[in-house]
Amino acid sequence: MGFKQLLTKVQQAEATLEVRERRVAAEWRQLKTTWKAAWTPGRVVIAGLVGGFLVGRAQPLRAAAGSSQFMQLVTTLSGLFAGGSAHVAAEEAQQAAQSAEGVADAVAPQSAAAASATASQAAASTEFPTPPNGP
Repeated sequence: MGFKQLLTKVQQAEATLEVRERRVAAEWRQLKTTWKAAWTPGRVVIAGLVGGFLVGRAQPLRAAAGSSQFMQLVTTLSGLFAGGSAHVAAEEAQQAAQSAEGVADAVAPQSAAAASATASQAAASTEFPTPPNGP
């Protein structure tokens, strides 16, 4: 196989990889959107009730007394879920900040002109004549 053929083969492989990367990124965004939309408040409550019932039926205190590894697992999983929730909240806050910046940028030229007009009016109305010097 010649050098040009190898080069062509590598370029084709790179193009295929790029297409697959884009597809995976699009599918990941779709999964995130679907996952967030699926967790409605009612479903969260139902999942909590079912999980609480199952944990209560399993009598975890007896199992925890005999196994410290089980408690480590529970602690690790709770930290994992809390971290995921914090990550989602941080992403939503970042999106809100970006949209607020966009609105501020759109309104900034209009508000700057209004603020300068208001400031000049306020300065003109608060000017007092200076007292004469001397008697």
